[in-house]
Amino acid sequence: MSTDVVATLAASWFAALDPSLALPLQAGLGVIGDVLFGVLLWVLEQWYWLMDWVYYFTGLEMLNPDYRFMHRALLVGLCVGVMAPLIGTFLVHRQLALIGDALAHTGFAGVAVGLFLNAVIDLGVSPYLTAVVVAMIAALFIELISEVTDAYNDVSMAIVLSTGFALGTTLISLNAGGLAVGVNQFLFGNLATVSPQSAAILLVLFAVIVVTVALTRNQLLYVTFDETAAEVSGLSVNWYNRVMVMLTAMVVVGAMQIMGVILVAAMLVVPVAGATQVSRSFSESLLVSVVLAELAVLLGIAASYYGGVTAGGVIVLFAVAIYVCAVAIGKVQSARGGDAPPDMGSIEADSIEVGAGADDD
Repeated sequence: MSTDVVATLAASWFAALDPSLALPLQAGLGVIGDVLFGVLLWVLEQWYWLMDWVYYFTGLEMLNPDYRFMHRALLVGLCVGVMAPLIGTFLVHRQLALIGDALAHTGFAGVAVGLFLNAVIDLGVSPYLTAVVVAMIAALFIELISEVTDAYNDVSMAIVLSTGFALGTTLISLNAGGLAVGVNQFLFGNLATVSPQSAAILLVLFAVIVVTVALTRNQLLYVTFDETAAEVSGLSVNWYNRVMVMLTAMVVVGAMQIMGVILVAAMLVVPVAGATQVSRSFSESLLVSVVLAELAVLLGIAASYYGGVTAGGVIVLFAVAIYVCAVAIGKVQSARGGDAPPDMGSIEADSIEVGAGADDD
């Protein structure tokens, strides 16, 4: 990610209002960008040191200090294992599981935009950065279409998905400056292509998502289980809906690095679906889904390294296998006379049967 490019673009925008601001603003943004990127690289260095320590104690080949790309892939995978269920739990309970698929395809369009700009005008910006911007814009359009046209969410998602993938394929087909080269890594994911820059972008997305959910958890929970009551109580439902879809866009782009466009939505849904089979409250479901996602990521990355196969597909297969095991455990618990997990619409949230309250309204 080129901080100079970002600083230049931001400064030029403000300069349109007041040309005298251009140089000092560009310099200021450049310094801030350099400091932030320096901090992120320092975090990566500490992660390398930790992985080296683990390697010397375990002897695992994939943690060899010579394989820094694997260290970065593990860091990205562990972050995705937290981010995806953290947002996916809200989405699944709101019956918006397929929004990840729609935003993944628009994220691919963002990657194509980045590759196209780099090839045509040598912009020097990471395709993952343009993917974040395009995916977040698409997320807002999904909400906007639903609000303005009164269309169902699946209709707006289908429109945005089709538009995003059409834009991406059109730009790729132009083949400007060899644009089609390396597209497979974005479609299917690739452990070897997780660069320090893309890992740094992921760390920023991870921090934004975790902090935002921590600050707005109660509001998001209220809107998720009883949107009407939340609106009556004075909450801006549309605003929190937009926050949720924008966070989803960030997760999708972050996970795209190792999962690829085609499979990225699975990490938003499958671990959460597995957690609901053995959980009895929203908080428990959230915690269990993170554990299941992390297990799938670690097993998938290890299997893909030693087996020489694509990481995204293996991670999803492990996630599905874990889901099947969770279903079996849930059935065994019920057969032995234990309390069956509640239906998804009435799952307990903070000691209150939110779903039941919604039904009474």
